[in-house]
Amino acid sequence: MPDLKRCISVVVLTYNRKTEVCHTLRRMLALPQAVDIIVVDNASTDGTRDLISSEFPQVRFVCLPRNVGAAARNVGVQMANTPYIAFCDDDSWWAAGSLERAVHILDAHPRVAALCARILLGPQETEDPVCQVLANSPLPSAGLPGRALLGFIACATVVRRAAYLQAGGYEQRFFVGGEEELLSIDLVSNGWSVVYAPELTIHHHPSPQRDNPGRQKIVLRNTLWVSWLRLPFASALRQTWATCRSARDIRTLAAALLEALRELPWVWRERRVISHQVHQMYRVLRD
Repeated sequence: MPDLKRCISVVVLTYNRKTEVCHTLRRMLALPQAVDIIVVDNASTDGTRDLISSEFPQVRFVCLPRNVGAAARNVGVQMANTPYIAFCDDDSWWAAGSLERAVHILDAHPRVAALCARILLGPQETEDPVCQVLANSPLPSAGLPGRALLGFIACATVVRRAAYLQAGGYEQRFFVGGEEELLSIDLVSNGWSVVYAPELTIHHHPSPQRDNPGRQKIVLRNTLWVSWLRLPFASALRQTWATCRSARDIRTLAAALLEALRELPWVWRERRVISHQVHQMYRVLRD
C-alpha cells in the first residue's frame, strides 16, 4: 500500500461555505490513510478562516486576498509537495480507498494526466448522470486505464502535478463555470491523456448556495472563449453558432457575448490552434 503522504495531496476549494467545508474536512480526515490537505479559501467573509484554524489545525490553509474562482486551485497545486493532486470542493469528498487506487493507476500509466472519478450525488448516493456520458466516451482508449476524455469534472478529479503545471492550470479569467474545458484540451494537446476512472468515487452534496443565472452566463462566455482560443477558424465559427443556439435566455446570451468580446485582445494574443488529431477528438465529441 502506498504512503499517501508522499504520493498525493488533496486541494479543497471553498468560498463562504464554512459549514459545508467543515463537513468535507471531517470526512477527509476520517479516511484510513492520512493525506496532506490544503484548503484554498477564495476570500470568504463568513468566518471560514477562524473556524478552520481552530477546528482543523492539521490542515494547511491559505486565504486569498480576493475571489479568483477556479484558479484558486493553482495556488493549492503550487503549495503541494506530492506528484499527484486530488481536487474536491467544499461540498464534495473522496470515498475511502479511492486515493490509493488513483495513485496505483497514475503510477502504472505515466502518460495519464488526469483521472475523473465516479460521482455519487446527495444523501441518496445516486450516480450523477454525467458519469454515463463519460463512460460512453467514443474517443479511442486503447492502452488506457479507462475511457479517454477531453474534459472532466473539476471537483472529482485527480491530476498529475507536473502535467497540470505544464498546462498552466486554470485560467483566472474563466472564474467558475465550464473552466475545465480549456485545461483538458491543453493537457491532451501536450501529449497527455485524460481518463474516466469509475473505480474512484467521490461524494458530492451540491450546496444550495449557487448563482444559477450568473453561472449560465459564465459557462456560455467560457465556451465562446475556448472556441476562439483553440479551434481552427471555421470550427470556431460553427461552435460559436452552436453555443448561441444553446442559450436558454436571450439576455443571458447577450451578457455572455458582451463579456467575451471585451477580452477579444487577450483571446487573440493567447490563441493557439490545436493539432488536427486533437481537433478530431473534439469534433467526435461535439458530433
